[in-house]
Amino acid sequence: MDLPPALLQFLGSLVAILALAAFARTLKLGSEPRIASIDEARRAADEAVSGFDPIKIGLDDDGRSALLMEAEGRILLLRPHGSHLAGRILTAAASARIEEGTLIVDTAEKRYGAARLRLADPSAWMQAIEAIED
Repeated sequence: MDLPPALLQFLGSLVAILALAAFARTLKLGSEPRIASIDEARRAADEAVSGFDPIKIGLDDDGRSALLMEAEGRILLLRPHGSHLAGRILTAAASARIEEGTLIVDTAEKRYGAARLRLADPSAWMQAIEAIED
């Protein structure tokens, strides 16, 4: 059985692509970060803003994002950015609204954008965000 060279090349390329994808998956390259616990949220907050010491933490039900509040009232939003978590201290320009039980936080930064969080008490977080003063 003779296979045309183009078909052999296609099959070889397909096998190579699948092998590289399996290798990347094994190394967990490119996977979206998750925040599985309060302790992980604390560590991620300290990495994003050195010395950030939250007294209140709201974890997204899916573990994708988190809101953290310090005693002084500063609020940090953590969300995925590529294969890492990125954090932003919310300013008075930030806004929040609730749609179908989901808190939507807009940082007012075009490059950071908005985040959707399913939290246990979204209205309390919305009020805290609305109370931010610069």
